[in-house]
Amino acid sequence: MREPIRDKGRLEHIVEAIGRILDFMADKSFEEISKDKLEYYGIVKCIEIVGEATYKLSSQFKIAHPETPWDNIEKMRHVLVHDYYQIDENEVRYVIEDDLRPLQEQINRYISETDWDKWERTNSK
Repeated sequence: MREPIRDKGRLEHIVEAIGRILDFMADKSFEEISKDKLEYYGIVKCIEIVGEATYKLSSQFKIAHPETPWDNIEKMRHVLVHDYYQIDENEVRYVIEDDLRPLQEQINRYISETDWDKWERTNSK
């Protein structure tokens, strides 16, 4: 039986997905990306992964870190997965331009500042 992925692993997934998006965007404008549907939907998928990993974080972790807008991230994931036919390109653009870097910084800080052994002992189910 496989070990379940815990909070640290989920946070690492978030950082990895954000890194992919920033790599996609490194030399291109949003307009260029949005014209290439494969790249655009690759970015949308990465945003979805950020939301899914957030959704799977323990409630204890989210409660312990209220400065991150966990609910908004989860809601974005729900729109991308369930209301895929209503994805607003401008919302995707705002997420990329305004939200990802601050989120990446917060998550990296959580990863580095948390005593993970202690966290898992204290918060395991």
